[in-house]
Amino acid sequence: MILLRLFFEFAKVGLFSVGGGLATIPFLQRLGESTGWFTNEQLTTMVAVGESTPGPIGVNMATYVGFETAGVLGAVIATLGLITPSVIVIIIIAGFLQKFRDSKSVVNTFYGLRPASTALIVSAGLSVALSIFVMVGGTVEHTFALNWPAILLAAAVFLAMKFTPLKKLHPIAFIGISALVGILLKM
Repeated sequence: MILLRLFFEFAKVGLFSVGGGLATIPFLQRLGESTGWFTNEQLTTMVAVGESTPGPIGVNMATYVGFETAGVLGAVIATLGLITPSVIVIIIIAGFLQKFRDSKSVVNTFYGLRPASTALIVSAGLSVALSIFVMVGGTVEHTFALNWPAILLAAAVFLAMKFTPLKKLHPIAFIGISALVGILLKM
């Protein structure tokens, strides 16, 4: 039963998250809250790992959640659930695209999807940034605190990428250095 639910839940994510992997994050947040398969903190970790590993982030996260929930078979089922709607939609669209390629309605529909995709990605980015830069917890007087080491590391990486000779380094070098600093400082 868990495998069927994994497939169904990730099929919903795959069907409605238009705009790429980062657009899946709001759907995954809701999925974690409704199923209890992972917390928002674990989702943040999945995003970090998914962004630093090869492959689409949505597929990486589906595979991770599936594996954590039901092992290797769960990873395969969740991944298939995520990609199946896209494959079906692409096959259907490819069949009709030649016929309606110049249709004003089709062009306008795709144009209208751009702001929705942008909003989903911005929402995901803000959510991830908040979970990294703001620590929630403590007493009633202190419900949150800024995570200054994370903020300073992000600022240092940004400045190094934009305003120093290091800006010629590949972005993966900055990811690796940041990961190493995070491990060393136990961030």
